[in-house]
This record gives sequence, structure tokens and C-alpha cells, in this order.
Amino acid sequence: MARFTVRDVEGMRQLRIDLAGETVRTVRGALSRLEGDIRMTAPLPGPGTLLRSMISREGAVRPRYTGSGAVHLQPSMRGYHVFEAREMRWILEPGVFWAAEGDVRLGLRLERIVPSLFAGDGLFKLQTTVVGEGKVVINAPGPVEEVAIDDAEILVKGRLVLGRTDGLRFSTKRPGGLIRALIAGEPLARAYRGTGKLLVCWTPYWNQYIHDMMNPDLRPSSGLWE
Repeated sequence: MARFTVRDVEGMRQLRIDLAGETVRTVRGALSRLEGDIRMTAPLPGPGTLLRSMISREGAVRPRYTGSGAVHLQPSMRGYHVFEAREMRWILEPGVFWAAEGDVRLGLRLERIVPSLFAGDGLFKLQTTVVGEGKVVINAPGPVEEVAIDDAEILVKGRLVLGRTDGLRFSTKRPGGLIRALIAGEPLARAYRGTGKLLVCWTPYWNQYIHDMMNPDLRPSSGLWE
């Protein structure tokens, strides 16, 4: 089993993956350096998947690293959260997936158009899905909490939810109804209903927050602060 370690140096965080004959997959362009006898391959997805990824914010190419040694990925002011996918199918927000063990099955799905538009995510919102035994790493702007929902609904203001299991249905909703929400000055919230789990980042790391506030032009459109 691959070993994932998050290093914290000078306010930056870096993911190291130690391999002993295993395989991992990462997001495209994330490599910093390789140590040991490790071979990299980059299988191409089908033409349909490539076309969908070109009109969305989610990449379709996921390089594979196989062998024995260490894979170091690029450092970031953001952080990383490691969790076990198991047999639950997780749906990750665009730009969140960072790495996964080789036995974890990766896929892509298209969010429903109407809630995606109302949430401000655009017409085509392509999301990474993960399922299977093994560890998954996501890139997060702060500490991540796993929230369980049992046949209920949770409303979240902003892009705080980084992933959900497929037992939860995503939509948008005005807290308290249209009139009360307008009086209170509350915009549309993101609603998650059903039974399952959420990966939520309630609070960002302070240095990431300051960076985003000082550089609004560099702020990703899928960030938390819109």
C-alpha cells in the first residue's frame, strides 16, 4: 500500500508518496521530483472524455507512477486531505482531485445543468469520481471535515463542499424562502439532500486566505470566495 505524507515547510504544504512496487495516479502537471526506480505513463482517455474536459475546468489526463521510490508533488499554500474511498462512489468538485492509489477507479461525470447554472458553476461542470479500495488525496484550501447526512438536507453558503458521496443530490435553494432570503441579504445556497457524506472545508488556512484577498485576479473561478 502506498504511503502518503504531507510536509509543512515555511507555510507551504507538499505531498510525498512512497511506493514499494505500487501504482498511484495524480493530477496532470503536479510532479515536482521522482526518487528511485519509478516509471511514469500517461494513458489518454477516449475522445468523448477529452472533448468534455476541454469545455470544463476538470482535466481528463491522470499520469500513472509505478515502481519503488518516492513521488514528490508540487508544494502549495493550500493543504491536502487523505481519505479512504472504499466502495462508496465519491463525487469531487473540479480542481480538487490530487492523487489516488492505483486500485481506486477514477471517472468523470457531468453535473446536472440547471443546478450547475444557478450555482454559478457554468453550463458544463465536469467532476472527478473515485471508488474502490485505496487512499485518495484532495487539494483543499484548509482543514477538511467529513460530515455525515442521514436522510436530511444541509445548506452551505459558498463553495465549501469539496466532495460528496453519490447518495446526496445537489441543488440550489434560498434559505428561508425567496422573500426572507432577500430581506436578510442571503444569496442562493448550495443544498445537499439524501443520505451520505460530505467533505467540507469550513475555514481556510490564513496564508491562503490572505493570498486570495490580495490577488483577486488570480483567484480561481471555482474558489471558495465567490
